[in-house]
Amino acid sequence: MASVTLSEAEKVYIVHGIQEDLRVDGRGCEDYRCVEVETDVVSNTSGSARVKLGHTDILVGVKAEMGAPRLDKPNEGYLEFFVDCSANATPEFEGRGGDDLGTEIANTLYRIFNNKSSVDLKSLCISPREHCWILYVDVLLLECGGNLFDAISIAVKAALFNTRIPRVRVLEDEEGSKDIELSDDPYDCIRLSVENVPCIVTLCKIGYRHVVDATLQEEACSLASLLVSVTSKGVVTCTRKVGKGSLDPESVFEMMEVTTVPQQLPRSHNRQASGQGAARLPAERPAQGREPGAQEAESRIPGVTSTATPSAAGLAFTFPFKPKFVFIFF
Repeated sequence: MASVTLSEAEKVYIVHGIQEDLRVDGRGCEDYRCVEVETDVVSNTSGSARVKLGHTDILVGVKAEMGAPRLDKPNEGYLEFFVDCSANATPEFEGRGGDDLGTEIANTLYRIFNNKSSVDLKSLCISPREHCWILYVDVLLLECGGNLFDAISIAVKAALFNTRIPRVRVLEDEEGSKDIELSDDPYDCIRLSVENVPCIVTLCKIGYRHVVDATLQEEACSLASLLVSVTSKGVVTCTRKVGKGSLDPESVFEMMEVTTVPQQLPRSHNRQASGQGAARLPAERPAQGREPGAQEAESRIPGVTSTATPSAAGLAFTFPFKPKFVFIFF
């Protein structure tokens, strides 16, 4: 895990501020930084997404390949996760320095998706016991600026939403042999439902309080964190404690209470996807609000509302906590 070195005075400054619900960057303890999500960024994949959360930059690509179902689940497809920690993200990842972290992240993703509710794996089956779709999810850490697990979970969910799987027809001749025919129409495809795909909320225990979306400096002041995998409806699917420190039961219950109360985010404002830098917060917007020609509509992503224009759509996730604003560009 990427880390920074702080003096004792800096740690005291950060910890005392958090006890007063005031962080170094002005956020409250339960506020998220602005999240930028861009989909369909890699051309040779079935689906892809890039997420920027503060100084954390994550790229995820999904590749659909045909294979054989697992013996214990003959009528389902499955997902495979691979995590690569780029040496450019931090000098600590040079050589094989990021292997342990990559394995830890991949194992966490396996635990999150190891259930029937997250993704409909039966829809990935082509013919039972013979052919199915295998989704290879490749996660690349481009830059580490804290709160890796949350950013990766958002990127994986966005990449799965963007994934297009070719429609398949199974043809059988008179002798009983089967032939598989793939549609060459890019619009004749299967889209995955991500309604029940959870996002990870990492709560770092600092002093007597906990914070979400911790920066590297704040993570350096935390000895223990709780990872909670939770859906937009507030259903907890997985929990995990990380760090060398311990968490008392009262703290765990308090953290769980924060993550299991769904709250609707305010609708975000649209921004043209022109690469002109980070989107401004709504408070910095002109008085007229949305850009000319924008129309309010329900997004195709469950739990998301959108303000759409012909070139882009600004979306706001329904997270079970109190983040700032989330911008998603298509």
